[in-house]
Amino acid sequence: MASSLSFAQSAFVCSQSNQFCNFRPKPSSVSFGAGLTIEAKTRTRREDRQARHVRIRKKVEGTPERPRLSVFRSNKHIYAQVIDDSKMHTLAAASTMQKAVSEQLEMTAGPTIEVAKKVGEIIAKSCLEKGIVKVAFDRGGYPYHGRIEALADAAREHGLQF
Repeated sequence: MASSLSFAQSAFVCSQSNQFCNFRPKPSSVSFGAGLTIEAKTRTRREDRQARHVRIRKKVEGTPERPRLSVFRSNKHIYAQVIDDSKMHTLAAASTMQKAVSEQLEMTAGPTIEVAKKVGEIIAKSCLEKGIVKVAFDRGGYPYHGRIEALADAAREHGLQF
């Protein structure tokens, strides 16, 4: 039934049946006769990042003595949290969503390197106020480059030790 429907019609059918519908393209396949078919797996950039993050989290763990500084980056904002994984408790947080940060900065399209530096400075100051000096840096599966690197460098410059 769904194969004869258009894209918009199939989206309507999925929304009416309350099922999760994935509209990614089907994997490409090559047939070699005798019933042998090889299909290529398609993964999104988000799935790749999440897999990298899982691999990193196996190695990086936040403790009360050395909590984890976790960074999340989106197209519009950047977030940093200091987390004690043994208690599953957030000790400090800073992001571009906070009024104090968003009023100081002029963001038109999204967070830039300068904005990431400011968030790194704010998270470092809030950690130092709470007596946190050493942290384990969790880049969240993102490459250590650009905004992630700028946030980490600013946090280091303002007193955090990685």
